[in-house]
Order: sequence, then C-alpha cells, then structure tokens
Amino acid sequence: MVIKILGSGCKSCTTLKENAEAALKELGLQAQIIKVEDFADIMAYGVMSTPALVVDEKVVSYGKVLKPKEIVKILEKK
Repeated sequence: MVIKILGSGCKSCTTLKENAEAALKELGLQAQIIKVEDFADIMAYGVMSTPALVVDEKVVSYGKVLKPKEIVKILEKK
C-alpha cells in the first residue's frame, strides 16, 4: 500500500501525515507514506485544495485534515 500526502508542506499536511501514520499503527498495517509537494504533481491528481490523501493512486480526501479514526475507516475498505 502506498499513501501519498499532497500539499505544500504546511502544518495541515504534516498533521495529515501524522494522522495517517497513527491510523496505520492502529490497524497494524505497513505502508509507504510519500509527501508530494510539487505543485505540478499535485495538479496531476486533479486536486485543487490541499492537504489531500491518496491511497494506492486514488484520491480519497482533499481540503481537510482527516482524524486518525477517519483514515482507519478509509483503510479498512481497502
């Protein structure tokens, strides 16, 4: 599983990354987490509002910082 955090590197993006790590730990899953900060790369996903969460190349959230429990629900569907 590959999780990408799309954003400029702001506090919200950092928080989303930390929350994704917490969700993975809660589920006992391993995943590669990649921060994507290049604007062209972010635009390639069609995301206009960051931070965004991408799981296995599918945008699952954008424009808000998900809580760990919300990310757990998304990951459980995978």
